[in-house]
Amino acid sequence: MLLTQKQALLPISRGEIPAGLVLKNAQVVDVFSEQTYKADIAIHQGYIAGVGVYKGEREIDMQNRYVCPGFIDAHVHIESSMASAFLFSKAVLPHGTTSVVADPHELVNVAGARGMDYFLRDSEHALINVYFSLPSCVPLGDDHNGATFSAKDMAPYVEDRRVVSLGEVMDFLGAKNGSQDLLQKIELLKHKTIDGHAPSLTGSDLCAYKLCGVDTEHECASFTEALEKLRRGFYILLREGSAAHNLEDILGGAIASGISLDRFLFCTDDKHLDSIAQQGHIDYNIKLAVKLGLNPVKAIKLASYNASRAYNLPDTGAVAPGYKADLVVLDDLETIKIHDVIKSGVFYSQMPACPAPQYDPNDPIYHTVHIPQITKEQLKLKSVNIFPVLSLIPHQILTRRESIAIPQQNGEFTPKNGLLKAAVVQRHDFSGQTAVGVVKGFGNLHGAIATTIAHDAHNLIIIGDNDEDMLLAIEELKRVQGGYTIVQNGAVLKTLPLRVGGLFTDDETLPLSQTIHQMLDICHQIGVEKDIDPFQNLSFLSLCVIPSLRITDQGVFDVEQQRYLL
Repeated sequence: MLLTQKQALLPISRGEIPAGLVLKNAQVVDVFSEQTYKADIAIHQGYIAGVGVYKGEREIDMQNRYVCPGFIDAHVHIESSMASAFLFSKAVLPHGTTSVVADPHELVNVAGARGMDYFLRDSEHALINVYFSLPSCVPLGDDHNGATFSAKDMAPYVEDRRVVSLGEVMDFLGAKNGSQDLLQKIELLKHKTIDGHAPSLTGSDLCAYKLCGVDTEHECASFTEALEKLRRGFYILLREGSAAHNLEDILGGAIASGISLDRFLFCTDDKHLDSIAQQGHIDYNIKLAVKLGLNPVKAIKLASYNASRAYNLPDTGAVAPGYKADLVVLDDLETIKIHDVIKSGVFYSQMPACPAPQYDPNDPIYHTVHIPQITKEQLKLKSVNIFPVLSLIPHQILTRRESIAIPQQNGEFTPKNGLLKAAVVQRHDFSGQTAVGVVKGFGNLHGAIATTIAHDAHNLIIIGDNDEDMLLAIEELKRVQGGYTIVQNGAVLKTLPLRVGGLFTDDETLPLSQTIHQMLDICHQIGVEKDIDPFQNLSFLSLCVIPSLRITDQGVFDVEQQRYLL
């Protein structure tokens, strides 16, 4: 808050002059005492001037409704919503999310600093507070991605008020072994939060990782893992995304054990607009927590104050004097039913329509899919007696390694019995480098599904039961310059064009949520298992820091052994 703002708010706080807006008869959800109490809330120039008894130029009777701090998504890749920061904000604000900490490493992996600049520019138009992490692993290892983002590249962004952390340190092996490049990035942002990403890391390796300066962890898959990391000093982010669902296991264990929840907070990490429209956003995390038996006020604290303290977000996360008037009005605390949302002192229900910003269509950010003609020969997979198959785990982004005999014809792998062909095509420099593997767990897919969203290098990844449909899907994504497509029997069934880096759209006229929902239905109609989100699971099959097996444009990668098997 600026000095001039404080000077304007002080006489209102003292009750000497009326506030611009007063919420009368509110049940204040207090994150400090973890109680509720009745009071008026005086709001002026987007801030809370006082909580008590106040008069305002405009007064609104809350009728004993609960008023709590706006919700915070402590770690999110906005790109995974498939929408720009502006469009994403329009989707999450009605669900009470007023702030997010966004890690744009997806777009930065494709476009480098140009991608960072795009997000900073676009987020200025967002309806919520968008804070940023500077991506730490671009590229990740020897991935063939589209750009680099070194400590030198980061330096110009460090003092931006919206930059609050170093993005997730996924190279946990480099961190624990003292990688000079990684330690330079951590040192550069040592006065800010350092985000972690170390699934299954334990023991002395975990201690070494923490020693490097990492503060948070969102990749815990169990309470046992979370407890060890909590005891080593990490903040624990409870994640509910479209593919990864870790909140119930971890929080259920935490509640049962009676440990302090002061270092627990909520995030989505990766969540599609379709999932947000159907389930909610951080409000969904809160509802799950309450369902598990957590006191609603404490659950709201995890969604607000805990996140603001972990990331040092200024004036955010509480209903108290000097805090931003980013508030959520609830009808009750049992169901967390949202009555309205207030952003910077303005009710969402009363906000004027705001058109999406327009950008130059010739910007290189819209032209990032560079693939030559791919041939059927490149999709061939010679059969071997025992093959390392990537086996999906329902509701997780983890995979299991299954070494099994795969079906063959004329010495080549032939998809059948739930074993599908997966291929990754390098899409950044026209090299067309391609690797092929086998995936189990998608179901009996008939056709092909392809996308240019493939964490973190974001090459083109495709899964299918026949080469003809797979090749057509590749050509379709070249035509639209990225996105998702579904092909069956030589015909394109549906395509979602995602023109920004081949990752998301900033086109407000595109019915994004509706199209995603339609495509999910189509995927399940052509054989994808009902409990599988094909788009999220496909997008994570190449992320070679998530156990156990992955596939990149260089082959099948064993994460535990840190080597390519084929």
